[in-house]
Amino acid sequence: MSATSRAAYPSASIAALAIGETIVWAAFYYTFPALLTRWESAEGWGKTILTAAFAGTIMLSALLAPLAGRLIDRGYGPLLMTGATCAGALLLALSSITTSLALFVPIWLCLGAVMAGALYEPCFAVVTRALGSSARRAITGITLVAGFAGTLAFPMNHWIAEAGGWRLASQAMAALALLVAAPLLWFSTSRLESCALARAPAEDRERQTAPDPRAAAARGRLFFLLTLGFATIGASHSLVLNHLLPILESHRMSDRLAVLVAAGVGPMQVVGRLAILGFERHLSNRVVALASCVAVGLAACCLFGSQFLPLLAILFVVLHGSGYGTVSIMRPVMLRETLGEANFGATSGQMARYSTAAAALAPFAGSLLWLVGGYDLTLLVVALACVAAFAAFTSLAAQRNHPST
Repeated sequence: MSATSRAAYPSASIAALAIGETIVWAAFYYTFPALLTRWESAEGWGKTILTAAFAGTIMLSALLAPLAGRLIDRGYGPLLMTGATCAGALLLALSSITTSLALFVPIWLCLGAVMAGALYEPCFAVVTRALGSSARRAITGITLVAGFAGTLAFPMNHWIAEAGGWRLASQAMAALALLVAAPLLWFSTSRLESCALARAPAEDRERQTAPDPRAAAARGRLFFLLTLGFATIGASHSLVLNHLLPILESHRMSDRLAVLVAAGVGPMQVVGRLAILGFERHLSNRVVALASCVAVGLAACCLFGSQFLPLLAILFVVLHGSGYGTVSIMRPVMLRETLGEANFGATSGQMARYSTAAAALAPFAGSLLWLVGGYDLTLLVVALACVAAFAAFTSLAAQRNHPST
């Protein structure tokens, strides 16, 4: 990064956005798994219904992602992300005072709209709109910080729930989102939107709103390949992560070691992102995406082999965590690199619809595969899915009709 670009780089805005994203992820996503057992024990609500409601929340966020992207394209990113955070805080507080499962479930379903407007997809769309080709470094920094959202959510909810119950914990997370995250998001996204307006000349914006119809077929193929690659690798991660403890149990691994293996995946994602930050000048985006497919595929093989050689579980943690940790960065960066910035928010939202839906349905698909052929078959399918993702990203190299960026 040159001295001129460093001077223009909105470091304060990116730092504020990173902290805000950490809080909204902790409040609106990780609060659910952090308090799930509390709801079971304190209220007697069934785990099946609760987890089904959360799956519905994720699916709703996927359905609304394109709408959120279109709003960002029109310059409403600051209002969208700040408004969604305020609405999410209200819903979380409302969930803390209900005693009825019939009300609790719809409240959490409504949080799907909040996720569509406040989590990574809208955040990265705002950053890409503002920074263009410089967005990769900013997105990497944001994911490095926000990767600790679970580290914030689980202990905080545990300590507060131990002291005053789950309702107080929910209220504390709602207050944190409203009083800290919302102002940070407004500050950061408003400045980034100003950068976006200053960066793109008026004639470029006019050109972006009227894409060449002759390029539609080529763009559609490129979009399909990108979406296939990222949706497949995301679904593979979701399946493995949700079935990891049962897989290790079927391998007769001790509970203590299994939990240690599962806990190691998150920190290794941070390691993968740090590696991207350190070698960003030497690695192309496509090479990173291909390496992610190889790492996650080999991790599935290591997980399969851990039933014969338990030490392979350590290699699984390293490969899976570091490999998948780069995917959230590469998705918006490669989308911009391949399809350009025209209507980026809407295009990103459309991709998120399929990727998020695939990740939400993958654990159920894993259960069906387990019923048919056990976890050996499940891991084989995961490895083959990574091969399919690798093929999708490889085929992008053969495309020569990239839109100008």
